[in-house]
Amino acid sequence: MKYSLRQLEVFLAVAHHNNITRAAASLSMSQSAASSALRDLEEHFDIQLFDRVGKRLQINELGRVVRPRAEALLERARSLENELMQHQTPGHLKLGATLTIGNYLAVELMAKYMANHPGRRVTLDVANTSVIVEKVANYELDIGLIEGESNDASLEFIPWLEDELVVFCAPSHPLAKKTVLSDQDLQSAGWILREQGSGTRQAFDWAMHGLLPSLNVLLELQHTEAIKRSVKAGVGISCLSRITLQESFVNKSLVELNVAGRDMHRQFYLVLHKQKFRSAGINNWLKMCINREQTIA
Repeated sequence: MKYSLRQLEVFLAVAHHNNITRAAASLSMSQSAASSALRDLEEHFDIQLFDRVGKRLQINELGRVVRPRAEALLERARSLENELMQHQTPGHLKLGATLTIGNYLAVELMAKYMANHPGRRVTLDVANTSVIVEKVANYELDIGLIEGESNDASLEFIPWLEDELVVFCAPSHPLAKKTVLSDQDLQSAGWILREQGSGTRQAFDWAMHGLLPSLNVLLELQHTEAIKRSVKAGVGISCLSRITLQESFVNKSLVELNVAGRDMHRQFYLVLHKQKFRSAGINNWLKMCINREQTIA
């Protein structure tokens, strides 16, 4: 670029004050520095923006043409400077979410973010907890929305929403008639579960501590819909987030089972790298997620 923003500032100040001394004072510059900036601007383009009348500088025809464009350019530059200093402009986000969150919660949040910030794009990578955690740790994702926990010391885990796992079966399954399931019922049933590494499986294993070695796991599947269809077909019973089962319980295609003495509650987390710069987009997303949590509460 063959001119500087400082030169334009001097030009506009002189045009306003018609005097180099007052223009320099308004910019907290020395008179010689202001004179040099204006002279360099004019000499570089071999132009004259002012008519010299004694000690007064009167803007000329070319100066009047340039003035509004210079004012507009400086205004945009100041706006950009403020945004850079205050990190106020949300940008594109790269999100990762576990299957339950990605399929049932994240899309609504993405739509809200893009509505609040037109022109900003959000990409979503859906995988199990271990994969999302690894990608956040490798700076491949800005934020992760996960169902499980991790011991990675480089990451920050922010508690988000509370969730509940529910054991369920088909209406025709023999256990559907039982008021409460005992440990013996759980051990005798055939199970269809999420795969190892998923947050849902992690929470299930924790809830079923003491029984895991004796559980009859028939299938391990990655997708909640595949699990639900298998259960509806009578293959076995399962355990998933209540979020994923609400519609099936309403239309009575699946039946909730009451399990005695097992804590089925768990926590959803927002995960970020501790060294990740908190851009305006990230801060806006975190604020939006927290507001959703407060709305639910």
